[in-house]
Formats: sequence, C-alpha cells, structure tokens
Amino acid sequence: MTARIIVVDDEPDLRALVSDYLGMHGFAVRTAATAKELDAELARLPAEVILLDVNMPGESGFDALGRLRAAGVRAGVIMLTAAGTLDDRLAGLCSGADDYLVKPFAPRELLARVRAVLRRLPAAEPAAPAPIEVGRCRLDLVARRLLDPDGSECAMTPMEFDLLEVFVRHPDRTLSRERLCELAHGRPLAPGDRSIDIRILRLRQKIEPDAQHPQFLVSIRGEGYVFRPGR
Repeated sequence: MTARIIVVDDEPDLRALVSDYLGMHGFAVRTAATAKELDAELARLPAEVILLDVNMPGESGFDALGRLRAAGVRAGVIMLTAAGTLDDRLAGLCSGADDYLVKPFAPRELLARVRAVLRRLPAAEPAAPAPIEVGRCRLDLVARRLLDPDGSECAMTPMEFDLLEVFVRHPDRTLSRERLCELAHGRPLAPGDRSIDIRILRLRQKIEPDAQHPQFLVSIRGEGYVFRPGR
C-alpha cells in the first residue's frame, strides 16, 4: 500500500516543494499549514508519516505532537525546524518525534529519513482508506476504481485514473498541463499535445453533475486546471 504522508508547515513554498518531491517518489502526500489543519486531515484519513514544523502560527509543533501522541496517534513523525540546537532536538524527541531535520535540507536527505522512519514502523498493514468523494463519484485509490452514485464502477482508462489521482492528491492547487503530464504520466508534454485536455473532458463527464459547467475540475485561464473538492 502507498505510504501516506502529511506535510505540516506554514511556508507554502516548502509545502509545495516537499509534496511534489515525495509525490514523485510514490508517496501519497497531503499538506497542512497549521496544527488545526493537521487535525482535520487526520480525521479525514490517517497517515503513516507526518512532517511537522516546530514553529507554526497557533499551536507549536512540539505541543501538537505531544497532544497527538497522548491521543494515540502512532504515525512516524519527523520534526522540521530552522533551529538545530541540542535542546531543540531533545525537545522534539522527548515529545515523541521519530526524527529531526533542520531547514534548509536536501530533498534527498528528507526522502532517506522518511524511508527510514517507515522501516521502523510496526509491520501491521494499515487500514485501507475509505473511497474519496470526487464530485458526484467516489474514488477508491487502493482498488483503482471510480464509483458512481449508485456504487457501480465507472469505466476509466489507466491514464484517466492516474490523472484524476494527481488532482485528488493536489486539491485546490492550480497545475499546468506540463506539470499534470509529468506527475500523472512521468513524461514531459510534447508541443501541441492536447491529451491532458481530452482526458479532463472525459473525467468531467464522469464526475461533474453538469460537464458543461464544471464545479470540481476547473480551468484556470492561461495557467492550467485545479481540482476543487467539496463544492
């Protein structure tokens, strides 16, 4: 099963960088800017690893971690901070962190630490996530199926599924056609290639209540597309 990671940091650029990098290495990545947003993400879907910034608006990373551990959250946690003093590292580890990484860090080092934390987690298979609501349908990422409102499976090509999965893993983020092609299909978009647009039209016919007036897969003029869940 794909390991699920939540990146919690109040710096949007860092969240985007880490999310994209880990996503390209096969992880299912979500992001949060505050401890409150982290709580909402964990309530929606558990995670195997949490990358947790120490200094955030509101509740600090240390306090959030202590609270989560007291509540029984067993995810592996890597603390992220601009401070690398011994006292800071000890505070993080005493709060229940599994590792500690000082900013700025090399993405390759972060990847290695995430994999190391995953190796140390209990071998028990995590519970399969419930299907995710995508417009009028539900997406089962484990079984790779799209289900319509009555529970019947919608016919999808593998490339359509891969593209929809990218949108689900990057909600409310505008993605260019070039970026979508890289993330979904692992290749650059050739000049004049309109395959992404065609697949999005097909996806709209499946998930939108009215494909002519999309609410969920929305075009952003001159930029690309954005998936807006919960509309």
